[in-house]
Amino acid sequence: MNTLVVLATLLFILMTLIGGKRGMRAFFALFLNMLVVFIMLLLMVNPSFHPLLITVISTVFIVQINLYYINGKNEKTIAAFRATMTTVLLLLGFITLVSSFGMIQGFSEEESAELIALSPFVGLDFIQIAAGVMMLSALGAMTDVSISVSTAMYEMYVHDPAIDRKRLFQSGMTIGRDILGTDTNTLFFAFFGGYLALLIWFKDLHYTFGEMINSKVFSAEIVTIFSAGIGIALVIPMTAGWTIIQLKKNKRSE
Repeated sequence: MNTLVVLATLLFILMTLIGGKRGMRAFFALFLNMLVVFIMLLLMVNPSFHPLLITVISTVFIVQINLYYINGKNEKTIAAFRATMTTVLLLLGFITLVSSFGMIQGFSEEESAELIALSPFVGLDFIQIAAGVMMLSALGAMTDVSISVSTAMYEMYVHDPAIDRKRLFQSGMTIGRDILGTDTNTLFFAFFGGYLALLIWFKDLHYTFGEMINSKVFSAEIVTIFSAGIGIALVIPMTAGWTIIQLKKNKRSE
Protein backbone atom coordinates (compact mmCIF):
# COMPACT_ATOMS: atom_id res chain seq x y z
CA MET A 1 0.00 0.00 0.00
CA ASN A 2 2.83 2.40 0.85
CA THR A 3 4.41 1.73 -2.54
CA LEU A 4 1.15 2.61 -4.30
CA VAL A 5 0.84 5.85 -2.34
CA VAL A 6 4.43 6.83 -3.10
CA LEU A 7 4.04 6.09 -6.82
CA ALA A 8 0.70 7.93 -7.01
CA THR A 9 2.19 10.94 -5.20
CA LEU A 10 5.22 10.97 -7.49
CA LEU A 11 2.99 10.74 -10.57
CA PHE A 12 0.79 13.57 -9.29
CA ILE A 13 3.79 15.82 -8.62
CA LEU A 14 5.33 15.18 -12.04
CA MET A 15 2.05 15.62 -13.92
CA THR A 16 1.36 18.86 -12.04
CA LEU A 17 4.86 20.28 -12.54
CA ILE A 18 5.02 19.40 -16.21
CA GLY A 19 1.37 19.70 -17.23
CA GLY A 20 0.16 22.40 -14.85
CA LYS A 21 -3.58 22.50 -14.27
CA ARG A 22 -4.19 20.27 -17.27
CA GLY A 23 -1.77 17.69 -15.89
CA MET A 24 -3.54 17.82 -12.54
CA ARG A 25 -6.89 17.23 -14.23
CA ALA A 26 -5.36 14.34 -16.18
CA PHE A 27 -4.27 12.75 -12.90
CA PHE A 28 -7.75 12.95 -11.40
CA ALA A 29 -9.19 11.72 -14.72
CA LEU A 30 -7.44 8.40 -14.06
CA PHE A 31 -9.59 7.86 -10.99
CA LEU A 32 -12.75 9.05 -12.74
CA ASN A 33 -12.12 6.50 -15.49
CA MET A 34 -11.55 3.80 -12.88
CA LEU A 35 -14.88 4.73 -11.29
CA VAL A 36 -16.70 4.49 -14.63
CA VAL A 37 -15.12 1.09 -15.37
CA PHE A 38 -16.02 -0.16 -11.88
CA ILE A 39 -19.65 0.89 -12.31
CA MET A 40 -19.66 -0.70 -15.77
CA LEU A 41 -18.48 -4.01 -14.29
CA LEU A 42 -21.19 -3.91 -11.62
CA LEU A 43 -23.84 -3.39 -14.29
CA MET A 44 -22.38 -6.02 -16.64
CA VAL A 45 -22.68 -8.82 -14.08
CA ASN A 46 -26.40 -8.06 -13.79
CA PRO A 47 -28.23 -10.17 -16.42
CA SER A 48 -30.91 -7.45 -16.67
CA PHE A 49 -28.51 -5.12 -18.50
CA HIS A 50 -27.20 -5.52 -22.05
CA PRO A 51 -23.36 -5.70 -21.91
CA LEU A 52 -22.82 -3.91 -25.24
CA LEU A 53 -25.23 -1.13 -24.33
CA ILE A 54 -23.44 -0.68 -21.02
CA THR A 55 -20.11 -0.60 -22.89
CA VAL A 56 -21.31 2.13 -25.28
CA ILE A 57 -22.70 4.26 -22.45
CA SER A 58 -19.48 3.82 -20.46
CA THR A 59 -17.49 4.74 -23.57
CA VAL A 60 -19.36 8.03 -23.83
CA PHE A 61 -18.45 8.95 -20.25
CA ILE A 62 -14.81 7.83 -20.60
CA VAL A 63 -14.26 9.78 -23.82
CA GLN A 64 -15.88 12.88 -22.32
CA ILE A 65 -13.62 12.64 -19.27
CA ASN A 66 -10.49 12.19 -21.39
CA LEU A 67 -11.37 15.00 -23.79
CA TYR A 68 -13.70 17.54 -22.18
CA TYR A 69 -12.59 17.29 -18.54
CA ILE A 70 -8.86 17.34 -19.30
CA ASN A 71 -8.72 19.68 -22.31
CA GLY A 72 -11.97 21.61 -22.02
CA LYS A 73 -14.83 21.74 -24.52
CA ASN A 74 -13.66 23.43 -27.73
CA GLU A 75 -13.49 22.84 -31.48
CA LYS A 76 -10.65 20.32 -31.13
CA THR A 77 -12.22 18.19 -28.42
CA ILE A 78 -15.71 18.30 -29.96
CA ALA A 79 -14.34 17.01 -33.28
CA ALA A 80 -12.25 14.36 -31.49
CA PHE A 81 -15.27 13.24 -29.43
CA ARG A 82 -17.51 12.89 -32.46
CA ALA A 83 -14.83 11.06 -34.44
CA THR A 84 -14.13 8.64 -31.58
CA MET A 85 -17.79 7.85 -30.95
CA THR A 86 -18.49 7.40 -34.68
CA THR A 87 -15.59 4.94 -34.89
CA VAL A 88 -16.80 3.13 -31.76
CA LEU A 89 -20.24 2.58 -33.30
CA LEU A 90 -18.72 1.40 -36.59
CA LEU A 91 -16.31 -0.92 -34.81
CA LEU A 92 -18.86 -2.36 -32.40
CA GLY A 93 -20.64 -4.63 -34.86
CA PHE A 94 -17.37 -5.78 -36.40
CA ILE A 95 -15.86 -6.65 -33.02
CA THR A 96 -18.99 -8.59 -32.02
CA LEU A 97 -18.72 -10.71 -35.18
CA VAL A 98 -15.01 -11.28 -34.63
CA SER A 99 -15.63 -12.34 -31.02
CA SER A 100 -18.29 -14.80 -32.14
CA PHE A 101 -16.52 -16.37 -35.14
CA GLY A 102 -13.11 -16.28 -33.49
CA MET A 103 -14.42 -18.27 -30.50
CA ILE A 104 -12.35 -16.13 -28.12
CA GLN A 105 -15.10 -15.49 -25.59
CA GLY A 106 -15.13 -17.07 -22.16
CA PHE A 107 -12.26 -18.56 -20.20
CA SER A 108 -9.27 -20.33 -21.69
CA GLU A 109 -8.02 -23.84 -21.00
CA GLU A 110 -5.12 -22.39 -18.99
CA GLU A 111 -7.59 -20.72 -16.61
CA SER A 112 -9.70 -23.84 -16.02
CA ALA A 113 -7.74 -24.96 -12.94
CA GLU A 114 -8.70 -21.84 -11.00
CA LEU A 115 -12.36 -22.14 -12.05
CA ILE A 116 -12.87 -25.89 -11.61
CA ALA A 117 -14.71 -25.45 -8.31
CA LEU A 118 -17.01 -22.74 -9.70
CA SER A 119 -20.17 -23.12 -11.75
CA PRO A 120 -19.80 -22.14 -15.43
CA PHE A 121 -23.51 -21.23 -15.65
CA VAL A 122 -23.21 -17.55 -14.78
CA GLY A 123 -26.03 -16.39 -17.05
CA LEU A 124 -23.93 -13.89 -19.00
CA ASP A 125 -23.32 -13.49 -22.73
CA PHE A 126 -19.55 -13.84 -22.96
CA ILE A 127 -19.52 -12.89 -26.64
CA GLN A 128 -20.84 -9.45 -25.78
CA ILE A 129 -18.54 -9.17 -22.77
CA ALA A 130 -15.53 -10.08 -24.97
CA ALA A 131 -16.63 -7.42 -27.47
CA GLY A 132 -16.88 -4.88 -24.66
CA VAL A 133 -13.39 -5.72 -23.43
CA MET A 134 -11.97 -5.36 -26.93
CA MET A 135 -13.73 -2.02 -27.36
CA LEU A 136 -12.33 -0.64 -24.12
CA SER A 137 -8.86 -1.87 -25.09
CA ALA A 138 -9.01 0.15 -28.31
CA LEU A 139 -10.64 3.22 -26.78
CA GLY A 140 -7.56 4.84 -25.27
CA ALA A 141 -5.54 4.60 -28.47
CA MET A 142 -8.42 5.92 -30.60
CA THR A 143 -8.94 8.90 -28.28
CA ASP A 144 -5.23 9.66 -28.33
CA VAL A 145 -5.05 9.59 -32.14
CA SER A 146 -8.22 11.64 -32.60
CA ILE A 147 -7.16 14.50 -30.30
CA SER A 148 -3.65 14.52 -31.83
CA VAL A 149 -4.97 14.82 -35.38
CA SER A 150 -7.66 17.32 -34.42
CA THR A 151 -5.21 19.56 -32.53
CA ALA A 152 -2.70 19.57 -35.38
CA MET A 153 -5.41 20.43 -37.93
CA TYR A 154 -6.76 23.17 -35.69
CA GLU A 155 -3.32 24.77 -35.41
CA MET A 156 -2.93 24.68 -39.19
CA TYR A 157 -6.33 26.33 -39.59
CA VAL A 158 -5.51 29.05 -37.04
CA HIS A 159 -2.30 29.95 -38.87
CA ASP A 160 -3.93 29.76 -42.30
CA PRO A 161 -7.72 30.36 -42.11
CA ALA A 162 -7.93 30.49 -45.93
CA ILE A 163 -6.77 26.88 -46.31
CA ASP A 164 -9.22 24.85 -48.42
CA ARG A 165 -10.95 21.72 -47.14
CA LYS A 166 -9.14 19.28 -49.40
CA ARG A 167 -5.70 20.48 -48.37
CA LEU A 168 -6.68 20.53 -44.69
CA PHE A 169 -8.07 16.99 -44.95
CA GLN A 170 -4.90 15.76 -46.67
CA SER A 171 -2.79 17.35 -43.94
CA GLY A 172 -4.86 15.60 -41.28
CA MET A 173 -4.41 12.27 -43.06
CA THR A 174 -0.64 12.83 -43.33
CA ILE A 175 -0.45 13.54 -39.59
CA GLY A 176 -2.57 10.47 -38.89
CA ARG A 177 -0.33 8.22 -40.99
CA ASP A 178 2.66 9.27 -38.89
CA ILE A 179 0.78 8.41 -35.69
CA LEU A 180 -0.75 5.17 -37.01
CA GLY A 181 2.41 3.08 -36.98
CA THR A 182 3.61 4.20 -33.55
CA ASP A 183 0.25 3.71 -31.83
CA THR A 184 -0.28 0.27 -33.38
CA ASN A 185 3.17 -0.81 -32.22
CA THR A 186 2.41 0.63 -28.78
CA LEU A 187 -0.53 -1.78 -28.50
CA PHE A 188 1.67 -4.64 -29.67
CA PHE A 189 4.41 -4.03 -27.11
CA ALA A 190 1.85 -3.38 -24.35
CA PHE A 191 0.51 -6.89 -25.01
CA PHE A 192 3.92 -8.58 -24.98
CA GLY A 193 4.98 -6.58 -21.93
CA GLY A 194 1.87 -7.59 -20.00
CA TYR A 195 1.87 -11.21 -21.18
CA LEU A 196 5.59 -11.94 -21.14
CA ALA A 197 5.13 -14.26 -18.16
CA LEU A 198 2.43 -16.13 -20.10
CA LEU A 199 4.74 -16.63 -23.07
CA ILE A 200 7.46 -17.94 -20.76
CA TRP A 201 4.88 -20.31 -19.25
CA PHE A 202 3.97 -21.54 -22.74
CA LYS A 203 7.66 -22.23 -23.33
CA ASP A 204 7.97 -24.18 -20.06
CA LEU A 205 4.89 -26.23 -21.00
CA HIS A 206 6.57 -27.06 -24.33
CA TYR A 207 3.79 -25.53 -26.43
CA THR A 208 4.47 -25.66 -30.14
CA PHE A 209 4.12 -22.44 -32.12
CA GLY A 210 0.79 -23.67 -33.51
CA GLU A 211 -0.54 -24.54 -30.07
CA MET A 212 0.50 -21.16 -28.73
CA ILE A 213 -1.14 -19.03 -31.42
CA ASN A 214 -4.29 -21.17 -31.30
CA SER A 215 -4.66 -21.01 -27.53
CA LYS A 216 -7.64 -18.87 -26.57
CA VAL A 217 -5.77 -16.63 -24.13
CA PHE A 218 -3.13 -15.77 -26.76
CA SER A 219 -5.40 -15.44 -29.78
CA ALA A 220 -7.85 -13.25 -27.84
CA GLU A 221 -5.12 -10.69 -27.18
CA ILE A 222 -3.88 -10.79 -30.77
CA VAL A 223 -7.43 -10.26 -32.05
CA THR A 224 -7.74 -7.34 -29.61
CA ILE A 225 -4.55 -5.78 -31.00
CA PHE A 226 -5.75 -6.17 -34.59
CA SER A 227 -9.20 -4.75 -33.75
CA ALA A 228 -7.64 -1.81 -31.94
CA GLY A 229 -5.38 -1.22 -34.93
CA ILE A 230 -8.42 -1.16 -37.21
CA GLY A 231 -10.05 1.34 -34.85
CA ILE A 232 -6.96 3.57 -34.95
CA ALA A 233 -6.91 3.44 -38.76
CA LEU A 234 -10.63 4.30 -38.99
CA VAL A 235 -10.52 7.15 -36.50
CA ILE A 236 -7.96 9.10 -38.57
CA PRO A 237 -10.21 9.95 -41.56
CA MET A 238 -13.15 10.31 -39.16
CA THR A 239 -11.24 12.93 -37.16
CA ALA A 240 -10.07 14.75 -40.27
CA GLY A 241 -13.65 14.92 -41.57
CA TRP A 242 -15.24 15.96 -38.27
CA THR A 243 -12.54 18.58 -37.64
CA ILE A 244 -13.19 20.21 -41.02
CA ILE A 245 -16.95 20.22 -40.36
CA GLN A 246 -16.45 21.75 -36.91
CA LEU A 247 -14.01 24.45 -38.06
CA LYS A 248 -16.09 25.48 -41.07
CA LYS A 249 -19.23 25.48 -38.94
CA ASN A 250 -17.65 27.87 -36.44
CA LYS A 251 -16.36 30.07 -39.27
CA ARG A 252 -19.90 30.46 -40.65
CA SER A 253 -21.28 31.31 -37.21
CA GLU A 254 -18.72 34.10 -36.63
